[in-house]
Amino acid sequence: MKKTLVMIIGLLTMFWHLVKGQTDRQVDLCIYGATSAGVIAAYTASQAGKSVLLIDPGTRVGGLSSGGLGQTDIGNKYVVTGLALDFYRKMGKHYGSFEQWIFEPKVAESIFKDYLVHANTPMLMGHRLVAVKTDNRSIKTISLLPSEQGDGKKITVAAKIFMDCSYEGDLMAKAGVSYHVGRESNSTYGETINGVQLLDGHQFPEGVDPYKIKGDPQSGILWGINTEPLKQNGTGDAKVQAYNYRITLTNVPENRIEITKPDNYDATNYELLKRQKEIQPWKSIQDVFIWSLMPNGKTDINNRNGFSTDMIGMNWRYPEADYFERKEIIKAHEDYTKGLLYFVANDISVPEAIRSEFKKWGYPKDEYPDNSHWSPQLYIREARRMIADVVMTQDHCQGRALVSDGVGYAAYTMDSHNCDRVIVNGMVKNEGNVEVGGFSPFPISYKAIVPKKEEIDNLVVPVCLSASHIAFGSIRMEPVFMVLGQSGAVAACEAIDNKIAIQDVDIKRVEKILRDNPKADGRKADYIIHVDDKDQVMLKGAWHKSSKKGYGMSYQEVDNDLSAVARFAPGKDFTAGKYKLYSYFPKTAESTESGKFIIHTGKTRIEKDINFKEVHILGQTTSTWVALGEYEFEKGSNKPYVEIMSSGKGVMAANALLWVPVTDQN
Repeated sequence: MKKTLVMIIGLLTMFWHLVKGQTDRQVDLCIYGATSAGVIAAYTASQAGKSVLLIDPGTRVGGLSSGGLGQTDIGNKYVVTGLALDFYRKMGKHYGSFEQWIFEPKVAESIFKDYLVHANTPMLMGHRLVAVKTDNRSIKTISLLPSEQGDGKKITVAAKIFMDCSYEGDLMAKAGVSYHVGRESNSTYGETINGVQLLDGHQFPEGVDPYKIKGDPQSGILWGINTEPLKQNGTGDAKVQAYNYRITLTNVPENRIEITKPDNYDATNYELLKRQKEIQPWKSIQDVFIWSLMPNGKTDINNRNGFSTDMIGMNWRYPEADYFERKEIIKAHEDYTKGLLYFVANDISVPEAIRSEFKKWGYPKDEYPDNSHWSPQLYIREARRMIADVVMTQDHCQGRALVSDGVGYAAYTMDSHNCDRVIVNGMVKNEGNVEVGGFSPFPISYKAIVPKKEEIDNLVVPVCLSASHIAFGSIRMEPVFMVLGQSGAVAACEAIDNKIAIQDVDIKRVEKILRDNPKADGRKADYIIHVDDKDQVMLKGAWHKSSKKGYGMSYQEVDNDLSAVARFAPGKDFTAGKYKLYSYFPKTAESTESGKFIIHTGKTRIEKDINFKEVHILGQTTSTWVALGEYEFEKGSNKPYVEIMSSGKGVMAANALLWVPVTDQN
């Protein structure tokens, strides 16, 4: 009888766990949003031995990085560290290069999937957030439903720490965290380029008439124009910078699907493009599209000039909309974009030469096969932004304010796409485009990726972080999101291990973990020396600080000085072993055509001549790492070093040297 009772209890327990497993999950770390940041965070925490659940309303991992944005917005490669850098090196291995910054969506997706497979990370895809339960300033559980169902049996997930890695900030918002949507006024944070901005970027030429019948206001307004009066520059509002698709097309005939008339096509939606081209006649397809070429005959197409792929003003409701209204907004953007492609390829207002060129392109058969070969990821440039104890602002971007608890860097131009399309002096104008750069990489505060402690003490928000609209324009780049996702995951693990609030994590400890274990899985770290590391670099000759961009904050250069030498010597923390050696080359019009490197391995002295004319630089950058070879470096009485020597012709740069362990070539 006792044995039978034990069996019955065992069966009941097994059945209870089976049922519970279908409706409830309990993990150390719950991540909502399988964006690039979400995947990197999941891999980081899983490798640290934490139980992780990665959730997303969609079915594809990688967000925009696997959704068409293959022309990486870099800014400065100095900011790309840890697993983010590992991602671009894995991409490089795929394409036969050291690091690859332009790539096909399907390759990115495969790398993100590999991270999750190797970390054995459980996923719950196709489920949307519907509720968050909090108690005593902590998130206790979140509730989910299958994305496409209006109602049904909920799945409840409990966790010690939660991360909101979504582009929309849904978990943050439902948890009651403070946030902002739209543009602050300049006066809010003492900025100069926030709020309404009527500038010249991606703008219509003078003279584009807004009325259905030119010159007749009574005839009505053309599609896509807002009739509200333009407010003063610097005024805050709830308007959101335009979304678009980063479009993947191909001109490889055997892989090409014809661009056909899409759902809900209406040629009148593109009347403004016709009027723009009446004033600025067509010269090439690059007039209207940033047409970036990608590997294997593909594209990453982005917005350009007055009328293009940005669906200006049609996304203002998106940040606060529910899942089903967002689907409608996304579908409208898809119809608009496909309609624009069809219009340019077929409308008789477009010159025949442009139409013929356009018809060489089509949707790729080998991309997005589960979504009719169209990206499932709309470019959500900005939605909600948290308001935390530190708000990153224009002053942080431009170096007037500095944080001491940095968990990542940003360096891209403060970039906002247009937010509105209005009538000014009887003409159509776009409003909201801002592009202001020229600053060095700047640190992003840990306090900007966690909420105020009095609101929620177990949440990390590395994507919809605490930043003003214009500062977010610099931070909001995929590599930076990956870096912040990894940093946030390390902090989450520290909070779990020490049973403390996420705000109480020791940032110095997080920095050490990221420095000692940058790939999260124990692989040996790179060794890098920057020319600003005075205790490891000796300069001889007429070197001077360059005013141009290189790797990091600055670099040194010398012009026509045969005696100039820059010696880079690894310190006591250098580990002997076999490395691939690289020198950073910031290419300029004045750059020397060749340079000499002396590599002393600690045992052997090697002279290496580099022909810089053979160095090819791809993507949104003018600089790259140049391979100097593979060497066995030793430590002993003869310390290793590398010297950079001027050829005496043109400008030679001394920027940074990189030792990559040969064991990390995967």
